[in-house]
Amino acid sequence: MAVALYMDVHVPWPITDQLRRRGIDVLTAIEDCAEELPDHDLLQRANELGRVVFTQDIRFKALAESWQRQGRPFVGLVFGHQLRGSIGQYVKDLELIARASEPGEWKNTIAYLPF
Repeated sequence: MAVALYMDVHVPWPITDQLRRRGIDVLTAIEDCAEELPDHDLLQRANELGRVVFTQDIRFKALAESWQRQGRPFVGLVFGHQLRGSIGQYVKDLELIARASEPGEWKNTIAYLPF
């Protein structure tokens, strides 16, 4: 089973668009009518949907790290710094994550892109 992704509001649209063109299951916070939710509620929403979050928001990453330390469960989070990778690199890395891993492998995990 492929990993389904949940895009935070800070993720540029071309990343989502290119992943969809490659057949990756992607849902954005905006499409989910969750763009106004605070980060902790958004992380919980992704949990409810069983989707790994991709964000470029450093505060969102810090929240996931806090949940990790507290032992609070979450589906998983992938962080890509806005200045450290190109759109193409993020698409490539996220496609690899979606196709080559299983959802259960991401539980309570934080990954950093680009690889």
